[in-house]
This record gives sequence, structure tokens and C-alpha cells, in this order.
Amino acid sequence: MTIGEIIADVRGARGMTQGELADRVMVTRQAVSRWETGATTPGIDMCKLLAAALDVPVTRLLEAPPGPHCQSCGMPIPREGQHGSEANGTRSEDYCSMCYQDGAFVGPETLEDLIEHSAPYVSESAHITEDEAVSYLSAVLPQLRRWKEQ
Repeated sequence: MTIGEIIADVRGARGMTQGELADRVMVTRQAVSRWETGATTPGIDMCKLLAAALDVPVTRLLEAPPGPHCQSCGMPIPREGQHGSEANGTRSEDYCSMCYQDGAFVGPETLEDLIEHSAPYVSESAHITEDEAVSYLSAVLPQLRRWKEQ
């Protein structure tokens, strides 16, 4: 589903009109309509407001490719060799090889350090500003298992 389809679906399930959602996030009804039809896409910060207004996790609104994702950095893990390893040498189901090796986390140890480290790469790969990357990472990473468990 696209972000617009998700907004329309959740809004409808909540029995909310486009105008009511628009009022909650301080935009026009037409802006909500344009998001829902795919004419425009809300930015990351607006997605945070929409998620709060719709009472859903922001990760539900932000489109991510299907498949497993690292529960530390959020990156997709599409291939076998990209999974991290447990202490006994078996494949980690939850973490990528850049974050987790031999049963332990490697690299940045705090969420803030990981965001600061990752933002330039996300910015470049997603063609967004570094500030937008920080905003995106700040919304998504706290929802992942590694950071929820701290």
C-alpha cells in the first residue's frame, strides 16, 4: 500500500473525515485529499503528526520495502550473507551483519550515536536532506527491538 492509501484506510477505519484529519494536523482538507490520491506525499515531520492524529505507529505510514529489516538500524536484510551472526555462529534473524556479529552489537552504542552516524548515508541514498534523514531515523529507530528493549 502507498502512504496515501494507508492514510485513507486508517482515517476511514477511525470514522474520520478528511476535514477532521486536516484540522488535527493543521492543513487544508485538500492537502489530505492530495496525499490520499497520491498527487503529493507528506514529508517525514508531517508523517509524525499524521501518525499521532491517526493513533498509529509512524512506521506504518512510512513506506518500507517488504522483507526482513534489521532491528537495530532498520535497513533491509534481503540476502543471506547480510544477516548478522549469533555467538554460536548461527544466523541472526533480527540483525544485519553491520550491526551484529558473534552475538554482540558493533558500532554506535547509543540510539543518538547511530542516528548521527547513519543520517549522511540515509540522506544520500534516499535523496533527502540530512535534517530529514535525522527526522526519519528519529521516528523509525526507536520502534525497533534493540532500542525498545533499552
